[in-house]
Amino acid sequence: MAFRDGPFENIKVPLVWTAAVSVAVAAVLAVFLLFSDNGAEASPYQPARAGVETVSGPVGGVFAAPVRWFGHVSDYIGGYFFAVSENRRLKRELAELEPWRDQAIALKNINARYEAMLGLRPEPAVPMLTARSVSDSRGPFSNARLLDTGAAKGVKIGNPVINEHGLVGRVVGTSGNVSRMLLLTDVASRTPVLIDRTDARAILTGDGSGNPRLEFVRGVGSVQPGDRILTSGDGGGYPRGVPIGVAAKGIDGSWRVKLFSDRGAIDYVKVLLFEDFGQLVGGADLNAPPLAALDTLPDATGSQVAAINDAAARRTAAAQAQAERVRAANAAPPPAQAQAPVRQPAGPPPARPAAPPPAQPATQQTPPGATE
Repeated sequence: MAFRDGPFENIKVPLVWTAAVSVAVAAVLAVFLLFSDNGAEASPYQPARAGVETVSGPVGGVFAAPVRWFGHVSDYIGGYFFAVSENRRLKRELAELEPWRDQAIALKNINARYEAMLGLRPEPAVPMLTARSVSDSRGPFSNARLLDTGAAKGVKIGNPVINEHGLVGRVVGTSGNVSRMLLLTDVASRTPVLIDRTDARAILTGDGSGNPRLEFVRGVGSVQPGDRILTSGDGGGYPRGVPIGVAAKGIDGSWRVKLFSDRGAIDYVKVLLFEDFGQLVGGADLNAPPLAALDTLPDATGSQVAAINDAAARRTAAAQAQAERVRAANAAPPPAQAQAPVRQPAGPPPARPAAPPPAQPATQQTPPGATE
């Protein structure tokens, strides 16, 4: 039966009103997408965007709750039916991990002793803040989430976000009580990383897929399948040593990373209140001169300061004496040139014949001495 033969054949929809309503709905959607877009961090629409995120955060949490509950119920039912096989697998893994645990404890003790002997300082602790993911913003080129904590609790743009498995992403926008987290898989994500086995540097680049790529890897053969990927801390955006995933060879031949954070749902996360290394060491240590002045040393080194001052005074006196000797040596040649002409007239050949006359009286005095 055709539409015109049905009960609605006499309904007439005004074309003008239909077009007006369509334009209004499209304008509202465009404004919503403009305010909720996170493509540009610095935008004149940032205050309005923050308001939209503040409102959409709790609403998204309400709509996301049934999905999380359904996931928990399905996991519970699956775990109930597969409890026996899961128990066997866990016992087997526990037996395999016990030797590794003992080795890890022994190595930890040895490292602590080495650090104490060498005077090394371990990595400082980073303050953390627990948050909950209340919404999921996904698309062909965007992977981001909203967290139910914001600038009111100290969250700032650039703070790393982790879960119980590893690094998840970083904060790219904040408002009062809501912040936006950019996942590692987003096309705008760039993370400096290192390969744990070879300490080679690389850049972890998101491309919208579930496994980001490793680019600009330094060194030939520095990456192998199964190598652990950690944050390198280069640039000061991330702390060093945060686990990310393991390396794997992609179908296209490029190196990719299987993220640790995909092992479980990203419901509860921790925001590292980390900006850069200067936040952890203090401004006084960073602004201190390379070498402290001698007069600022503690009283316990007073004898050392006196010895250093005496040595400096002796070196100064020796340098002055050397300078005086050099000046005296430079002034000595003119007198030597003045005596040379005087010696030349005293030694001409005519003066030498005058020596025999004194010798004659000596020969005359000898006979009287002999007669006596």
